[in-house]
Amino acid sequence: MRVAVESRITLVQLREKNLSPRSLYRLTAEALTITRGTETRLLVNDRADIARACGADGVHLTTGSLEASVVRRAFGDDFLIGVSAHTLLEAMAARDGGANFATFSPIFVTPSKRSYGAPIGIEQLNEAAHALAPFPLVALGGITTESAPQAIKAGARGIAAIRLFNDAEQLPETLRFFRHNLILKNE
Repeated sequence: MRVAVESRITLVQLREKNLSPRSLYRLTAEALTITRGTETRLLVNDRADIARACGADGVHLTTGSLEASVVRRAFGDDFLIGVSAHTLLEAMAARDGGANFATFSPIFVTPSKRSYGAPIGIEQLNEAAHALAPFPLVALGGITTESAPQAIKAGARGIAAIRLFNDAEQLPETLRFFRHNLILKNE
């Protein structure tokens, strides 16, 4: 987490699906001691209640979570809401429900998204990004330094990845690559 903050990652999601609520609360509180007062915003996967109780920036909702509209009504406009979407209709529902953004996945082949079937590909990302603009879609699934430029060119407003950003030693260099190649437009 410290390397992500020092590297100026804009958003980190705590994606600990198997922790008990108590353990997730403790982990979130600990992560917030690192992110508070920095450019890095912290989202908690699926647990808006824990995110709010700890003072995290928001929540990332899965396809099995509460709808974004329910979370928006309960937690207000200041609470950042991301939503996982695998189809244009899911992304539209996220937008219409008051989400701030949706991850759109899987764009490319990736082990963590095999359960969602074949990758949706660049063409569907392009169609969805243009249909929903200016609502931001974040490309997810099989994102690499080689594939990220394709996703941005197709209309993604950002990229998200697990494997690409998981190596703390390589993270600064990976981000330098993206910043140099204008992938991270908001830097």
